[in-house]
Amino acid sequence: MDLLPDATPLATKLWNTLVQYHNIGDSEWRVAKKTKDATVWYKPSEEFSGYLYKVQGVVEDVTNRIVDHIRPGPYRLDWDSLMTTMDILETFEENKNCCVMRYTTAGQLWNIIAPREFIDFSYTTSYEDGLLTCGVSLDYGEVRPNFVRGFNHPCGWFCVPLKDYPSHSLLTGYIQTELRGMLPQSAVDTAMSSTLTNFYSDLKKALKT
Repeated sequence: MDLLPDATPLATKLWNTLVQYHNIGDSEWRVAKKTKDATVWYKPSEEFSGYLYKVQGVVEDVTNRIVDHIRPGPYRLDWDSLMTTMDILETFEENKNCCVMRYTTAGQLWNIIAPREFIDFSYTTSYEDGLLTCGVSLDYGEVRPNFVRGFNHPCGWFCVPLKDYPSHSLLTGYIQTELRGMLPQSAVDTAMSSTLTNFYSDLKKALKT
């Protein structure tokens, strides 16, 4: 089990990694799924043997309110159907925009994918005219019974206002989750695409209430 990281260098490294993903050319991505709410692309991850997913869609709301619903905090559990519990384990005196959270996810695909637990370092900061909220898993804390401990390689959400419609925002996510446990890769890939498009439709419903 690792000790808690030094927040500032980890936040800087995470920011740099996400910006690097955000600058990957269109030709490197392959479309996985398209719905009215979002499009999902994928490419091989450089962090592990699975895929880095990119998902993008326009959300009708201002950037700050959208990010408040995504980052660790009171809103997320209310609307994210995949997330079953979330606790802030640690905060950092030296960097108020960082925290360590533990969350659990529901079983998926008729429980072929059993519930998972994650412990993530999370960082939220400004990006261009909007915000970036990002995270990476830590080997920290005891694994609770009845859960497989998953691992999120660097992930994040860029949310920026549309230039001509500032009351609308372009939300772009980068997700690369190692679910771990004995799972067929095809099940993981199916679940990821559906989870990411459902995330947008659930988020849009939550913002309208």
